[in-house]
Amino acid sequence: MKLSQFKFKLPEELVALYPPHRAFTNEDGTTERVYNRDQCRLMVLHRKSQKIELFKKDAEGKDTDEYMTFRDLCNYFDEGDTFIFNDTKVFPARLFGTKEKTDAKIEVFLLRELNQELRLWDVLVEPARKIRIGNKLFFDEEGPMVAEVIDNTTSRGRTLRFLYDCPHDEFKQELFALGQAPLPRYIVDKRPAEPEDMENFQTIFAKNEGAVTAPSTNLHFSRQLMKMMEIRGFGFAYVTVHCGLGSFDPIEVEDLTKHKMNSEQMQITAEACKIVNDAKLAGHRICAVGVSTARATETAVGTDGLLKEYEGWTNKFIFPPYDFGLSNALITNFYHPESTMMMATAAFGGYELVCEAYDLAVKHQLKFGCYGDALLMLDD
Repeated sequence: MKLSQFKFKLPEELVALYPPHRAFTNEDGTTERVYNRDQCRLMVLHRKSQKIELFKKDAEGKDTDEYMTFRDLCNYFDEGDTFIFNDTKVFPARLFGTKEKTDAKIEVFLLRELNQELRLWDVLVEPARKIRIGNKLFFDEEGPMVAEVIDNTTSRGRTLRFLYDCPHDEFKQELFALGQAPLPRYIVDKRPAEPEDMENFQTIFAKNEGAVTAPSTNLHFSRQLMKMMEIRGFGFAYVTVHCGLGSFDPIEVEDLTKHKMNSEQMQITAEACKIVNDAKLAGHRICAVGVSTARATETAVGTDGLLKEYEGWTNKFIFPPYDFGLSNALITNFYHPESTMMMATAAFGGYELVCEAYDLAVKHQLKFGCYGDALLMLDD
């Protein structure tokens, strides 16, 4: 397929800058938000019958004028059906420092730690033109956190050595205390990161640290919803995919077969395989939660349609046409035009039907992006 086939007009106001919430204006004029993870709107796409649902049903099964919310997804699954979540943990990757001598403000985005002992980190810097090998960056006027640029890796990429002499755990604690939630650029260009973003941009089951962006669809699951799902007898399995920034990189080729995804580190345990495979062999539905989870499970699924243990990296790029080997249900958010996430969505739900769903989402002013509304796709 071609890149231009995933182009559509997304009104700027439909990009969610905050998670689902109710807003209140206090007496002093300030705005207070009460967040509700599972209260985003939900659209349901049935890929075989070609039906799209957006509204709650009445007692006779007819559409009402009330939109479905994320909690309504429980109505589409039965006891024994199993959900696969991504339990990666986001760390506060965006820091702001000043350049030695010039005091120029520099954004440093932490990507991954390269060497614990030497305090080496792979980072992105902005504006990159001001940062050269040998430059020093200061991150806290009153503290000792200093970094030296020791290598150029890409046009914006640098290797930093943090000059901080203390035990590693203390160093990471001090470093992360200086950081902000790594919200996507399309959010921070419109409003600054806020303290509550570090909680909102983290799933309730986050466990294994390493992600520099959240597995967005997993953010919709609240403790109350998970308990409700548990009571209904749904199965839960967890895989780890450390989400990177590759999904946000613009695709620069028209022919999608020539695009190369950045690799993400992932792990699928024997425990997760057993939960998923037992459910599948028993004839239950398997639902991947989010594109990152789908990419991981498709990396590790065998020719027999069962999930295999895996520890390593994946650069799997999913776009139509593609036959999914494991899941027969997928939950995603609504994403930006020409994004790899939209392409993976279209690969599962079918290009034409997903385009129809996206048109409907714009018409009904659903929210797009990592804090936006959700799309459940079913194989029926």
